[in-house]
Order: sequence, then C-alpha cells, then structure tokens
Amino acid sequence: MPEHAREAMLRGIDDNTIIVGAYTDSSTGGICPMLAAHRSGGRTDLASFARSWDRYTDARRPRLATPREVRTLRSLLVGSLAYDGAEGSLAQAAARIRAERDRMPRLAAPQPAPAAEPVSPPERPGMLIRIRRLNPLRRRRESAGIA
Repeated sequence: MPEHAREAMLRGIDDNTIIVGAYTDSSTGGICPMLAAHRSGGRTDLASFARSWDRYTDARRPRLATPREVRTLRSLLVGSLAYDGAEGSLAQAAARIRAERDRMPRLAAPQPAPAAEPVSPPERPGMLIRIRRLNPLRRRRESAGIA
C-alpha cells in the first residue's frame, strides 16, 4: 500500500468509527479503514486490503471493529511506515556487510597443532596397564578348538 494511503488511513481511523465486514454501515455510522483513508486524502483502490481486513477480523456480517482490531491495524500501519523510513534496502545492507568484511584483517591460515609429547612409562613396571586387542574371529576359533 502506498505510503500516502497508510498515512491517510492512520488519520482516518482516528477520526472515524471503524467497522468490519462492509464498506459502510448505516446502523452504526461506521466505515471501513479503506474508506476512512479515502476520505482522509489517500486516493487508492486496494480491494486486497479489504479482503485481508475482513479475513483478519473474521467478519461474517457488518459490525464495529473491536478496540483490539483497531489497535492492531494502527500498530501495523505505524510499523510499516517506520520500516519504510529505515535507512536503505536489504541489498544495501548486504553490500555494507560485505564491505565491512573486506576491511577486516584477514586471519592467517590455521597452524597445525603441535605434536603431542611422548608418554614416558611409569617408574614402577607393575603400574603398566597391559592392553590386549581381542580378535573376535580368533576367539571363536580358539573356543571351537580350531588353531
């Protein structure tokens, strides 16, 4: 939605009774947010907004919008206007990040780890732990009496 239409919609929801499920409602005197924007100077025709608004509010028939629905609409409009005012686009942000990476000093290639010191045997020979690798096939042959 164009920025001028969002600004007009903010003014319109402040000045009018907002409804859901219809363009206007003569019984309550309310109007939809799109008509409120139109009457506040935002000349656009976005039927997709009306469908989205009615789907969000689960409108089955014309009724007044709840304060929560109006607050949510206001928050989304204010947030989208603030986002549009943010500096740059996603492509510009990516370019800034790449430039910062290029300015960073290059790290040297990783050096290999130093060789481990050899382990010396304990002072007392009885402290050695003997490790015997067992071959499962050999154990089966021995238990079966095959050499």
